[in-house]
Amino acid sequence: MSARIGVVTFPGSLDDRDAARAVRLAGGEAVSLWHADAGLRDVDAVVLPGGFSYGDYLRAGAISRFAPIMDAVVDAARGGMPVLGICNGFQVLTEVHLLPGSMIKNNHLHFVCRDQTLRVENAETAWTSDFEAGQEITIPLKNQDGQYVADEHTLDALEAEGRVVFRYVDVNPNGSRRDIAGISNERGNVVGLMPHPEHAVERGYGPDSVDAGRSGTDGLGFFTSALSALLAKA
Repeated sequence: MSARIGVVTFPGSLDDRDAARAVRLAGGEAVSLWHADAGLRDVDAVVLPGGFSYGDYLRAGAISRFAPIMDAVVDAARGGMPVLGICNGFQVLTEVHLLPGSMIKNNHLHFVCRDQTLRVENAETAWTSDFEAGQEITIPLKNQDGQYVADEHTLDALEAEGRVVFRYVDVNPNGSRRDIAGISNERGNVVGLMPHPEHAVERGYGPDSVDAGRSGTDGLGFFTSALSALLAKA
């Protein structure tokens, strides 16, 4: 049987169907989870998708942290279950303190939407093992609260412990400290990033370019990595 990866839908989620499709294209079974669910329906991993959960009232992700399902997600993550937070999902992960730091308005105060090149800094997490350290990938980015911030002590610790998983290349689109695009927890099973790998899993639909040597499928590695991690654990 294929691994079951749950995709949580909050009121205001926009990219849950895209994330579920990415799971299926990678070879997994996508399981729909609702924000009001009390349990995780025996899934093996969880994706918190992008969007504007609860309208981003108060601040992005601040209300979602109190959704009933998040108690189960937090417990499972602390037990070692792979959890990926994409954009709004990354914001939620910082709000429930599974990841340090916070997300604030982009430094230019505008919504940004672009194909973004990232450098893979850590290829040893549950969501990056199918990449190579130093590899550059291109996936879409779209956010208005995408500036990652943390105090210098936290930033130094992330750097020293190899927990900066992705870094922006060529341009920092939102003012994130030290060009950080994504981070992990100490164990490496929880990863959050602002760009959207689920929008780069099929040729012809992602940021592909023959001239630039891009296939448009750079995001698929996130989901195949998780399936590989789960298979190795089985």
